[in-house]
Amino acid sequence: MVREYVDHTGAVAVYAEDDEGRVLVIQQYRHPVRLRDWELPAGLLDMEGEDRLTAAKRELAEEADLEADTWEPLVQYNTSSGGSDEFIQIYRARNVRATASAFDREGEEADIVTRWVPRAELVEAILDGRLHNSALVVATLAVDAAERR
Repeated sequence: MVREYVDHTGAVAVYAEDDEGRVLVIQQYRHPVRLRDWELPAGLLDMEGEDRLTAAKRELAEEADLEADTWEPLVQYNTSSGGSDEFIQIYRARNVRATASAFDREGEEADIVTRWVPRAELVEAILDGRLHNSALVVATLAVDAAERR
């Protein structure tokens, strides 16, 4: 039997919260699903020698012009075990503030939209089927479950 799958570098995502407990979501066009999807700041582990936490910090700065003082691993999961070896590590970032300067975005990142959303609204939208991005779904439900413990 021959199996085909995507050999993936891995990725990171950031579940960033402000002082009011709202979550940063970004919206950008995603060609495979042909829509502008709401998601967490995220990116590939494609820089030689870069560890996951450094990559997460870089992605938060590049996609949202933010940095954070407090970082903790939230959850790691395989995105599609039947078709890819990709694992994504999601970090929870708190004590968030603007970076000293804005990142010069181009290409698909040039028109990123950012929004701060209360976690309860994200949970409701996930359960109503209005949010589909796996990292956003997994992270939001993980934080919600952890906060209820």
